[in-house]
Amino acid sequence: MADPSSYRPRPGQIPDSPGVYKFRDEHRRVIYVGKAKNLRQRVANYFQDLAGLHPRTRTMVTTAASVEWTVVSTEVEALQLEYSWIKEFDPRFNVKYRDDKSYPYLAVTLNEEFPRVQVMRGAKKKGVRYFGPYGHAWAIRETVDLMLRVFPVRTCSAGVFKNAARTGRPCLLGYIGKCSAPCVGRVTPEEHRELAEDFCDFMAGRTGTYIRRLEKDMMQAAEEMEYERAARLRDDAEALKRAMEKSAVVLADATDADLIAVAEDELEAALQIFHVRGGRVRGQRGWVTDKVEAVDTSGLVEHALQQLYGEERGDAVPKEVLVPALPEDAEAVSQWLAERRGSQVSLRIPQRGDKKDLMVTVQRNAQQALGLHKTKRASDLTTRSRALEEIAEALGLDTAPLRIECYDISHLQGDDVVASMVVFEDGLARKSEYRRFQIKGFEGQDDVRSMHEVIGRRFKRYLQDKERTGEWEETPQAAPGATGPIPGAPVPAATGPVPAPDLTAASPEDVPEPREDDGRPKRFAYPPQLVVVDGGQPQVAAAKRALDELGIDDIAVCGLAKRLEEVWLPDDDDPVVLPRSSEGLYLLQRIRDEAHRFAITYQRAKRAKRIRSSPLDDVTGLGETRKQALIKHFGSVKKLRQATIDEICEVPGIGRRTAESVAAALASTTPAAPAVNTATGEIIEEDDGGSS
Repeated sequence: MADPSSYRPRPGQIPDSPGVYKFRDEHRRVIYVGKAKNLRQRVANYFQDLAGLHPRTRTMVTTAASVEWTVVSTEVEALQLEYSWIKEFDPRFNVKYRDDKSYPYLAVTLNEEFPRVQVMRGAKKKGVRYFGPYGHAWAIRETVDLMLRVFPVRTCSAGVFKNAARTGRPCLLGYIGKCSAPCVGRVTPEEHRELAEDFCDFMAGRTGTYIRRLEKDMMQAAEEMEYERAARLRDDAEALKRAMEKSAVVLADATDADLIAVAEDELEAALQIFHVRGGRVRGQRGWVTDKVEAVDTSGLVEHALQQLYGEERGDAVPKEVLVPALPEDAEAVSQWLAERRGSQVSLRIPQRGDKKDLMVTVQRNAQQALGLHKTKRASDLTTRSRALEEIAEALGLDTAPLRIECYDISHLQGDDVVASMVVFEDGLARKSEYRRFQIKGFEGQDDVRSMHEVIGRRFKRYLQDKERTGEWEETPQAAPGATGPIPGAPVPAATGPVPAPDLTAASPEDVPEPREDDGRPKRFAYPPQLVVVDGGQPQVAAAKRALDELGIDDIAVCGLAKRLEEVWLPDDDDPVVLPRSSEGLYLLQRIRDEAHRFAITYQRAKRAKRIRSSPLDDVTGLGETRKQALIKHFGSVKKLRQATIDEICEVPGIGRRTAESVAAALASTTPAAPAVNTATGEIIEEDDGGSS
């Protein structure tokens, strides 16, 4: 625990300009990012008497070891830089909203020659138009099915599209009129793109124009006694009306707004957003967060706006954003939103009428989401804190282990031996820091030797990173200024030659990447307070021996044995038995089970890859396309093995040098024994490019 006075900036050193500041811990990792209109006033607030600070702020400043800042010109620039740094460094003491589910979107891939309408989840892609999010994927498919009558846009995958183009026959949707069949040339790329853009316009809320146009065309067709065409246009208009009815009308027709509501208690907050386009609710989304920093409702709203619109441009940012409380720098936030939209954005609190009534509904959803989230045991901050305290007490640790790493070994009868490393911080999985290892120091099955090798490799990388960044030296704690490094601090690795790391017995999975010491997460840069191994006394002894050999004596080690769920400590003949109702035992079990899942997933993938391997994989310069061309030409690896070099050269794209390499690779491998159908006794011929 650091004393904030040891790194407090000198009086007058901090400028009184707008800017963004970062607190770093002893390992130079960024743990908090904030912004301020006046840096001097804001940063000075963190260095008052600890008793006067909020408990979470007190924890942050005592965890930090230095503070630095960057001066900017305006508050809008500070807001943008703060968002960028939070996204880049992922500081542990900043509020970060987590989606309580993976929401599906209706997406139109306008970045393709023939845009496709489909359901998408996950991160948004450039050049794709998104609508939603929706509560269920089936709701999207129902809406799309109704709209394809009027906007017959392609919905098929790339494989189906290419196959239809090759055969000259469209898929079923093309025959029943729900696809314009650009794959077979029924429409030009320009005509199909126009259909896709009309589809997007309708989904964006411009619905009245299309329905009025269809009704006008219907009346004209009826007057001209084209009754079949009039009936089809009538059905198209009805389909669009049914699609519109699936979205509730809540506000005036021209209203485009996002309504944000927050429900909170002392520890956590839940946030709900209703997306209203054209007066209709087009999507709903929910986030939850731990209040790891001292923040009020206006601060929660500001963080939500940054996360919600930080990557958005144009119409994705609505004309109105309605919130329960205005951010502290409401004018700067409004200006930032306007820059992202390209036009004015109204950020305000609804006072009366339909918008206030709808905000009550959004608030009710937020309260329900918070109540549901509180029932999830693993995400309860109080429960996690109690679990860490119980572990510290049971193992005799000075402080609660905020970072825990767990290791597991997996193999199948001694083959494909691998190991996993999972990381839990503050009782929650930090999947971005999971790592996996191949055991290469020896052959065969020996979990104890495997554990010794993995622990040794992991912490050898940690020591190398520590040496590279100069943490062996005594470094001053004075805060740097806005424009220069810490006086007397070690020179960043990028400015001088980096010693070549010792890669003995290392695999590509665990070799560290030499990077400048800039606060970004690195592979093995941060030590845990506790190492947990899956196993009993032998595995614990092996892990402790590996740490001792490296001279590391400040990291606790324990093992969790599956049979009786006993906790083993080094050099103890008797295990520590935690009560079955212990939150600490429950957390250790979750960590151990996650390490086992991660290890066995990697082991199975490695085994499957080995089984699917082909002698053609070893031919330098032979890619997947030409491998498939060879197999398609000859029918199987067996027949390819029997072919001459001249016959191999007949395959399009295969030159003589490549043909010689293919023939040599096949000649150097022994054909696998033929498979036998045990029921009939029939020999099964090799017929594909699998193992041989």
